[in-house]
Amino acid sequence: MRILVVEDDLVTQGFIKKGLTEQGYQVDVASDGQDALFQALESDYQLIILDRMLPKLDGLTVLNTLRNAQKTLPVLILSALDSVDERVKGLREGGDDYLVKPFAFAELLARVEILLRRQPTSTAQQNTLLRVADLKMDLLSRQVWRAGREISLQPKEFQILRYLMEHPKQVITRTLLFEAVWDYDFDPQTNVIDVHVARLRKKVENDDLPPILETIRGVGYRLVENTTG
Repeated sequence: MRILVVEDDLVTQGFIKKGLTEQGYQVDVASDGQDALFQALESDYQLIILDRMLPKLDGLTVLNTLRNAQKTLPVLILSALDSVDERVKGLREGGDDYLVKPFAFAELLARVEILLRRQPTSTAQQNTLLRVADLKMDLLSRQVWRAGREISLQPKEFQILRYLMEHPKQVITRTLLFEAVWDYDFDPQTNVIDVHVARLRKKVENDDLPPILETIRGVGYRLVENTTG
C-alpha cells in the first residue's frame, strides 16, 4: 500500500508519515502542490492525503488536475477550513473525504482504511488467483488449495481467508475483518470472528501442514508467508 502525503507543515507531515509507516504503509511526502502533482502523475499510489492550502499550487487545483487526468485514486482532503461550503467544495472538486484540522490520528487512520477498502489494494487483488506461501485461492471458481490439497470452505470462511490473503503479513484487526466480511457495525462482545477463524484454521493447518494463520493476541490475525520454520 503506497500513500502520498501532501502537507506543507513539516511537523504535521512527519506526524502523519510516522503513524502510517508504523501501520505498514509505504509513505511518500510532498510539501507543495507542484511537487505533489508531479509525484501523483508519475507514480502509482493507492491513496493521497492532500492538504487544502499549499504553496505553489493549492490543494483543490492539484485535485482538479488529477481528476482531469483520469486519476481516480481516492483523495482525503485535510483542511483547517471547516465550513460546510468548504467541505462541499472539496468533495465536488473530486475529494473522496474531508477531514478538518486539528484531527486525531486514530480518525485519520480509520478514514484511510475505509477509503482503501473501496479500491483494489494490489495487483494481486485484481487478478483471479491469490497466493500466500503454499496457499492458493482462485477467485473465479472459489477454490482453495494448501500444498496442492483442495480445501472446502464455507462462504464466510472463504471471505475471511480472501481478505487475509489480500493483505499478507499485515495484521488485520477484528474490527477491520468484521466490517470487511459482515459489512455492519462491529459488536466488541461477539465472538463470531474467533469461531469462524478457528474453523478456518483447522482446515488450512490440518494434518502435517505448518501454521500459516497467526493470532496476534488482543489485536487480530495475519497470514505468514514463510511456513518452513
